[in-house]
Amino acid sequence: GKQLMDLHVNFETVEPYPLIRQDKKGFENLSCLKPKLKADKLHGRIILDDMTTLEGVPDVAWEYKLGNRSALEWVLDRYKERKPRDPTIREKFDVYRFADYKEHVIDLLCRVCTVSVETMKIIELSKKVSI
Repeated sequence: GKQLMDLHVNFETVEPYPLIRQDKKGFENLSCLKPKLKADKLHGRIILDDMTTLEGVPDVAWEYKLGNRSALEWVLDRYKERKPRDPTIREKFDVYRFADYKEHVIDLLCRVCTVSVETMKIIELSKKVSI
């Protein structure tokens, strides 16, 4: 229990999972990239935008669920761009842009992947011990 709690409380300091970053060439204006933030569980990858994909997500990382979604899917959902409906708010306030946080999100996804994998290992181990 303590190991699981430490893992979750200190998720920002765990070793990032070595996901493989694939950046397509030919994008000169990086601020114009359209964010996608989609999980491709079948191929073990996360599509961030038109240029960047993270590959090598282990199947077990998708199995750790918070409610009805994996922890990785929660992160992707939280960082999606949303436009305020109110035009006054859109005009007068800074609007969140994924491009400004892309590197942070990549680091966070790698760390959440580690937490997910390690959590599933602990859960499997506890099932074996309790049998």
